[in-house]
Amino acid sequence: MPSSTRPHLLLIYAGHAGGRTHAMVEWVKQGVADAGEDVELRALPALEAGVDDLLWAHGLLIGTPEHFGYMAGAIKDFFDRTFYPVQGRVDALPYAIFVSAGNDGTGAVTSIERIALGYRWKQCAEPLIVKGEPSDTDRQRCAELGQTLAAGLALGVL
Repeated sequence: MPSSTRPHLLLIYAGHAGGRTHAMVEWVKQGVADAGEDVELRALPALEAGVDDLLWAHGLLIGTPEHFGYMAGAIKDFFDRTFYPVQGRVDALPYAIFVSAGNDGTGAVTSIERIALGYRWKQCAEPLIVKGEPSDTDRQRCAELGQTLAAGLALGVL
């Protein structure tokens, strides 16, 4: 992982502009900003993120809609493109997942967690699953996820 005095947090996401996942991404980003920590956030659609972005990161947030009980194809594509080039170079990278679910979201979470095991990442927060239309409570939970990762990276506890 890169050496720097300022922690780097990568947020990759999938979903349609204006959709529920996109709203969750914005709330997570606001939580990172509201944490008041000196953390550099790089938020990218999964189809635009690549090896260099992953090697840059000290922490990772993954946001996806649930598609047919699975993660979005764009997230899977990111994993497919980055796994072998970064193998052994991103071990113990702290990560967290948030899912916009139409069903129960567990299939998307389980599939990401399995792949994360191959990368040897460490999950640093419980997966956040929002079923259906997000509520004000869900908005707060998203912001707290962003705040938690930003603060954890800044304090060096993640």
